[in-house]
Amino acid sequence: MAQIPNLDNAPINLTAIRDQSQKELLTILKNIRGKKCLAIDPKLGGSLSLIVQSSLLKEHGAELRHLTAEPIQTDCTKVVYLVHSQLDLMKLISSQIRDDTSKGLQREYFVYFVPRRTVVCEKILEEEKVYDLLTIGEYPLYLMPIDEDVIAFELDLAYKDHLADGDTTSLWHIAKALHKLESTFGVIPNIRAKGKASARVADILNRMQIEEPVNASDAGMPEINTLILLDREVDMITPLCSQLTYEGLLDEFLGVNNGAVEVDSSIMGVQQEGKKMKVPLNSTDKLFKEIRDLNFEFVVQVLRQKATSMKQDYTEMTTTNQTVSELKDFVKKLNSLPEITRHINLAQHLSTFTSKPSFLGRLDMEHTIVEAESYDICFEYIEEMIHKQEPLVNVLRLLILFSITNSGLPKRNFDYLRRELLHSYGFEHMATLNNLEKAGLFRKQETKGNWITIKRALHLVVEDTDTANPNDISYVFSGYAPLSIRLVQHAIRSGWRPLEDVLKLLPGPHTETKRSGYVGGSYDNLSSSVLNLAKVGDGRRSLVLVVFVGGVTFAEIAALRFLSSQEGMAYDLIIGTTKIINGQTLIEPFVEKLG
Repeated sequence: MAQIPNLDNAPINLTAIRDQSQKELLTILKNIRGKKCLAIDPKLGGSLSLIVQSSLLKEHGAELRHLTAEPIQTDCTKVVYLVHSQLDLMKLISSQIRDDTSKGLQREYFVYFVPRRTVVCEKILEEEKVYDLLTIGEYPLYLMPIDEDVIAFELDLAYKDHLADGDTTSLWHIAKALHKLESTFGVIPNIRAKGKASARVADILNRMQIEEPVNASDAGMPEINTLILLDREVDMITPLCSQLTYEGLLDEFLGVNNGAVEVDSSIMGVQQEGKKMKVPLNSTDKLFKEIRDLNFEFVVQVLRQKATSMKQDYTEMTTTNQTVSELKDFVKKLNSLPEITRHINLAQHLSTFTSKPSFLGRLDMEHTIVEAESYDICFEYIEEMIHKQEPLVNVLRLLILFSITNSGLPKRNFDYLRRELLHSYGFEHMATLNNLEKAGLFRKQETKGNWITIKRALHLVVEDTDTANPNDISYVFSGYAPLSIRLVQHAIRSGWRPLEDVLKLLPGPHTETKRSGYVGGSYDNLSSSVLNLAKVGDGRRSLVLVVFVGGVTFAEIAALRFLSSQEGMAYDLIIGTTKIINGQTLIEPFVEKLG
């Protein structure tokens, strides 16, 4: 099955964006004549696999390698480095070039920065005395479709960069990616932003439109009616909770990377000792499209029904005389057998994790923390986890959730848990705790918390959630409605004006802007709160682009798809994100050991 997702059903022409990125990469290769070794930054490899088949790169004379600390083994006289603008990679490239020189190898070297070159990286290449041996260029990959309704801006550390390190480069990249989208699909007339980073992205995007205007008449009627920008910081609760949709759980336990999971082949029923298998997960797989956003409890039932129905059909086939058209229908059904088998294998493997008492206990505790009514029980549970030395990331996940819902911990509790953590996991984790403090994720309580007010005002805890036939987005966490998606729901249905008081309790400013083609470089404030949800000229539903600055979880994507599918909903939703995250991948960049 294709690794590259099929985008034919995308609400806007995402294929054109992907084709453009593919063309730009192949042009770079064409311009470097003859055979060349293409050394790819490992973090870029997966992204490229969603844009271009490796066979096509080989057709253009490229011998593919992942960039590692080892010297490059190749007979090619031309080496092309395709890398993010990261300082450690510059050192790596420099040491490889020096290694070649010491062996007397004569090669031509090219460095293409993704998405753009930076002064600081070029300075390091100069200091390492290899700059003059290089031809430098850019591969402007700012965004890439990872499914028919999801676009990723490839920014791996954007959230930590911004929160703990105060680096805002990633915000410029996001604005640039959105400006690129506008040059294809027209100027987006309405922008709503919540959070410091999002407001900044909206501001940079408006400046770009003044400095390099997208001509409204060239792009025609805007295809995207509204852009909603949300900071991850506005809702840190959601990614710290365990996702309970099928795709969300696959990511929690197996790690979904660039639309695929890697598992032992034995899990997929293939007996190859110690071999790993990549299983693609995108809308091209019809069954996956049907079950990906369902609560996992219900997925197991759906798969059981499909397997039972297949078994009954087989029994009928072997015991009764069938007409030719009945045979044809049965063969058609048989075509879906590999998909059913694949997901039964994956679901069975997931069940080994979801049935563990440790997982169920943690899930229970997450709900208790979110309900914010039993402080002592939560505190003791986290204390016990530390003493049992449970995996550090699992402990931090609950601890941060506890800290955020209480607006920090009282000094006595804070100091005690900090001390216990360092005793249990080692004093080298001082750096980790400092990072979390700097980002405001684990801190001392200075004022009384407002989580209970927010939770009630937005109706975030929903009793008796029906996970099989949901009527609310809370099904994705079996009873907790993601705060981020409630904000989107309100933005679309009635605007943010009625929510003014609640928005003020959440981190960062909120802005609403009406952009009317920038007459004389100015734009008016949004006069009406409710979106203008007129249909696009050709009768399609109006489009809203929801961008998460700092990452989004699969559970939130599922909740947005659920909203979009509701009767009476006047628009389609597309999701943009710096990356796909879960509680673990959100916390890991903050985990740092001293020395």
